[in-house]
Amino acid sequence: MNSKFKFFALAIGMFFFSFQVTASSILLPMDDEGQQNHLKAYGITYWALAKSYKVNWLLNYRGGSFLLPDGDDIRKECQIRGVSFEVLTDGATAAILEEISSPSQNMETVVLEKAPKIAVYTPKGKQPWDDAVTMVLTYAEIPYTEIYDEEVLSDQLVLYEWLHLHHEDFTGQYGKFFGNYRNAPWYIQQKLEAEALAKKLGFNKVSEEKLAVATKIRDYVIGGGFMFAMCSATDSFDIALSASDTDICEPMFDGDASEPNYQAKIDYSNTFAFKDYILEKQPMRYEFSDIDTTEEHGKGSFSMEVDYFTLMDFSAKWDPIPTMLCQNHTQIVKGFMGQTTAFAADKIKSNVLLMGECKINGEARYIHGTKGKGMFTYYGGHDPEDYQHRVGDAPTVLDLHPNSPGYRLILNNVLFPAARKKKLKT
Repeated sequence: MNSKFKFFALAIGMFFFSFQVTASSILLPMDDEGQQNHLKAYGITYWALAKSYKVNWLLNYRGGSFLLPDGDDIRKECQIRGVSFEVLTDGATAAILEEISSPSQNMETVVLEKAPKIAVYTPKGKQPWDDAVTMVLTYAEIPYTEIYDEEVLSDQLVLYEWLHLHHEDFTGQYGKFFGNYRNAPWYIQQKLEAEALAKKLGFNKVSEEKLAVATKIRDYVIGGGFMFAMCSATDSFDIALSASDTDICEPMFDGDASEPNYQAKIDYSNTFAFKDYILEKQPMRYEFSDIDTTEEHGKGSFSMEVDYFTLMDFSAKWDPIPTMLCQNHTQIVKGFMGQTTAFAADKIKSNVLLMGECKINGEARYIHGTKGKGMFTYYGGHDPEDYQHRVGDAPTVLDLHPNSPGYRLILNNVLFPAARKKKLKT
């Protein structure tokens, strides 16, 4: 009896040993059915890269899955964070990679090599839920460093591979909140703080200081950095660069009148993404220009119930960059509003890629382009899971939205700089 027990125990041991020998990879599935927490899966991937593990991003395979080497520490971390994973044998891994490499499949394997250093441009004292990016980075447990004007102007951007621009106004018009909030204590306080910071940094006006910041960020991208901007940081950044030789601010913003006929002095060649826009001259209007399409939302039959945008389908083997940025478990993403909700298609330069668009009213939600050696992505709207986020609204609880397609697009951009540098066809 004892002999039989020993034989049985030996057989069980050999079985598990054999399984461990052939289990070579861990798959983080990113399709709709296979992943219980898509957002934290990005955090696991970043964590693995930070520990010097090599990760393969399987573009268009099961929603853009991640392939990691097998290890007890990775399995444990997935279990702690509630991320679904599958253990693959050598044979199963080889079969997946062979399928992806087939010319008949619109798939590609991209090697992620190191965790990019992330900077978030945001005012001191802001809470994580004031901005969708800081909120999702915190939720996914991806580390980042907060920087603001002092750090940018002292050339600290070179320390980072990825920069996010907070919901910001680079034109010096304080977010165009004057009409509705000029008597609100928070508006008055933020205006005083901005003026004090500009003076401390040696500028007479906030608009001049913000232009200097925008110029430093432009140079960072041209030099090879990656910039991601949402909401009003998108159009206000381009507008500030295009108005570098004229004063577009009214007296309530900078103490003196704007330059007469300033629209004629806008230089569209200075912008990243936009062209031919007309600036909004009324200081009481909560709008920068006709780039934004916010006012079209809610008109007629266009409402929250029909507000969706479609992700474009790119060739994974020939256009891996936009393919990476569009990885998702659905091609149709629900829309959401912000100060800058979306971009009028006729205001977008021809060399900029439209990656997400709503054809109902001819607008783009998600665009990408290159500038010098670097790249940028603009994403319209404020919070992908709060359709019409207003000042003072409660923060979104991402535990209620662990599979958010809209938030996945943000995290695609976070991991993009980790990709092995090679000659790409885009």
